[in-house]
Amino acid sequence: MGADVITARAAATFEPVGRSVAAARGFVRDTLQGWGLADIIDDAVVLTSELVTNAVVHAGTSAEVRCLRDGDGVRVEVADRYPEREVPVRDADQLQPGPDREGGRGLMLCAALATRWGVDYTASDKRVWFRLDLPDRPVGTRAAGPELPDDALPFTDSRVRVAVVQIDRGGGVSAWNDDAVELSGFTADQVVGKPLSDFAAWPHTPGTGTGIAEALALSRWEGTYGLRRADGRTIPVYASHLRMRDAAGEPSTVCLLVREHERAVLQSPLRPPSSEGSGGSGEGRDRAGVDPFEVFIGSPPPEDLDGLLQRTVERARDMLEGDAAYLLLATDDETELEVRASTGLPAARQRFARVPVEAGSGRYGSARLPSVHEDVPAVPGAVPLLEGTGMRSVVTVPLKVEGRLTGSLGVAAEAPGRYTNEEALRLQFAADRIALAVESARLTELERLRRGSLSFLVEASDLLAGTLDRDQTLALMAQMTVPTLATWCAVYTIAESNSEPELAYVLHEDEERIDGLKALLAKVEPPEPVLAPGARGWSAPGSAAHSTALRTSLRSLSLGDDSGSAPGTSLATASAVGGETVVMPLVARNRVIGMLTLGKPTDERFRQEILELAEDLSRRAALALDNARLYSERTAISQSLQRSLLPPELPDVPGVEVEVIYRAAGEGNEVGGDFYDLFPIRDGAYGFAVGDVCGTGPEAAAVTGLARHALRLLAREGFAGPAVLERLNAAILEEGSRSRFLTLLYGELWPQESGGALLKVVCAGHPLPLRLRQDGSVEPAAEPQPLLGVMEDLDLYEQTLTLDPGDVLVCVTDGVTERREGTRMLGDDGLAECLTACTGLTAGAVASRIMRAVERFAADAPSDDMAIMAMRVPE
Repeated sequence: MGADVITARAAATFEPVGRSVAAARGFVRDTLQGWGLADIIDDAVVLTSELVTNAVVHAGTSAEVRCLRDGDGVRVEVADRYPEREVPVRDADQLQPGPDREGGRGLMLCAALATRWGVDYTASDKRVWFRLDLPDRPVGTRAAGPELPDDALPFTDSRVRVAVVQIDRGGGVSAWNDDAVELSGFTADQVVGKPLSDFAAWPHTPGTGTGIAEALALSRWEGTYGLRRADGRTIPVYASHLRMRDAAGEPSTVCLLVREHERAVLQSPLRPPSSEGSGGSGEGRDRAGVDPFEVFIGSPPPEDLDGLLQRTVERARDMLEGDAAYLLLATDDETELEVRASTGLPAARQRFARVPVEAGSGRYGSARLPSVHEDVPAVPGAVPLLEGTGMRSVVTVPLKVEGRLTGSLGVAAEAPGRYTNEEALRLQFAADRIALAVESARLTELERLRRGSLSFLVEASDLLAGTLDRDQTLALMAQMTVPTLATWCAVYTIAESNSEPELAYVLHEDEERIDGLKALLAKVEPPEPVLAPGARGWSAPGSAAHSTALRTSLRSLSLGDDSGSAPGTSLATASAVGGETVVMPLVARNRVIGMLTLGKPTDERFRQEILELAEDLSRRAALALDNARLYSERTAISQSLQRSLLPPELPDVPGVEVEVIYRAAGEGNEVGGDFYDLFPIRDGAYGFAVGDVCGTGPEAAAVTGLARHALRLLAREGFAGPAVLERLNAAILEEGSRSRFLTLLYGELWPQESGGALLKVVCAGHPLPLRLRQDGSVEPAAEPQPLLGVMEDLDLYEQTLTLDPGDVLVCVTDGVTERREGTRMLGDDGLAECLTACTGLTAGAVASRIMRAVERFAADAPSDDMAIMAMRVPE
């Protein structure tokens, strides 16, 4: 970094796994946010994501990320352990990677976004770095105005209320004066300690403008935003922020607020242009040496687009002594105009609204040429923006750059016939002075928006790809849109192609309004599923006029709300969601699986860039939601099939306690290669089995089902134990390549009326059953014989034993005896030792103690299926 002085540094190392890319992005985002460098976060996150991906995915090494800050910017370094030198791009043809080529994109982004970048090599690593310079931030200025006659002074109410709000270092309200109470309706006790963002309706667009946190961090800031009142309304206010520190050096921000039409009380007067030029005849200056742009806009000119447009409409209104002014920007194809700034009009209702350019009913025919309308109501639809505002006369002029329409500027008055062609020429002259600056600022804003959108979609894709849970996917969809893209969000899902949409998730930026919003939406018919992509406005079906906006339905519903909530709550909820509402289909695999509904508060509109970003998000969210659905269905089918392989509830055996503990290995598995069964054969006789199929998972479970059902069928046909197992062996061998060998302990149990139980058992390659006697001795209860599924000819025999009162017979699978910790294994001896301490315990207690011994034998979770069957004759 040359001679730059490092003022802060942070570093972290990330392992060569896919999740490290998201972790590295979070590290850089949190670091720069902590340093207060929000202006460059989006670019830094995108570049870091690409470079760390190159290191941990393509190079396959760990990556070290370092952030170094100096007074003018930030340098981010990404080092990997793959130091081989190579030229990343050899010629222009290699600069654009092909569809199958991954390399080179990170360096292309560095070249496009970074101030400087480079690659440094050492003997042990390669370090790719980039530098981002900080943009200059505007600060406030002071000036004085001339004396004016009384009739030329700005208008205010008879009682001017100046709210004084103090914000502490953390962004929370620390002071709230009486005038703030009058303006907002909130008492000091209700707001102190809460963030200002809870009460300030700040226009927020990813990647553009200045956010409330950034504005509070500036030394001085002035502008307009909304103040949320306790009654649910939002009123426009003009604010002046000043950053200060107390005697102890603790910083805070003092905010002065007045009603928007009283802005003259706080607004810093513009510095009048000097009548004495600098003596030069430089480009862009008139004969007096004064820049015409500066004459109109004032100095210093705003550096952000919103500030420039707002200053423009205010100066245009003052220049023509109008009551209102507005400025619209054209879309790329010049077919529509979007409201971006206004004064004297209900700005919140008009901002980002769009009107067509061409002439006709409901279209804006005064865009391409200067126009004067002496009486607006006499020509309906000529200026749609002014309908219902009380404005009678208006003059409009186009903003053009190199012959292309980039916008339209208008000034209106409440009286008819106020303007002539002379005013149109004056306004056109001013528009020509600012058109190029407006277009340049618009392009800069668009570029920042696209960078912010790219970062937003990268984060969203990572989050959506990180879960296969349907409910969590729905929650993520809503949380990513609120409040970044919309004020509230509702997600509808469609289970089948012909089923009705179902309201699945609702979220509002004000958590207290979620229940009220959910109740309102439940009373409105859901939007109609449409396969066509893109956002569309949502009107309330079934109303007298089908084109009645959803907000009308919501307002009417709030008046008749019978949900039990207070009327004020319902009205506040309707006001908070009664603005523009759009619906985007959630389309996955050429089927509409739901709708994503986004809404704004009363009289607010979406800007086109936000809708395009929401459409991109909806496509990703739809695929994630459908994947979650498919995963849930597959899991449900798998679990249903697995449950069908488990035996029903164990029967009650007279005079014998029986307890079984079963654990299948693998996440989501209910049945594996181990199995058990206990079933009645005939009056007074019961069959039991504990077996182990080679392997685990679904393949082994298939043989498990064959074995369990064959045992029941053959035993009930009257075959003895050896005959049952020989026929099962033949059935397994008939499976051919799908067959798996099987160890099986099968027996028949006859409870005795005099006490005790008679058993006949066959142990085919299975761990031997163990008998625990009352005196604590443990001994095998059978002899080993060949396992099943290997040889065709088996010579099996059964052994007879008697359980006396107090005796316990324990049958387990090898998942118990082969439990390992390093080189140690529990084994038959460890199981026998555990049983010696179980004298006098019930069958359930014996099985539980064996399971605890298995779990405690090793720190890792068991990796094999386990079945434990304990049979005890009570004393």
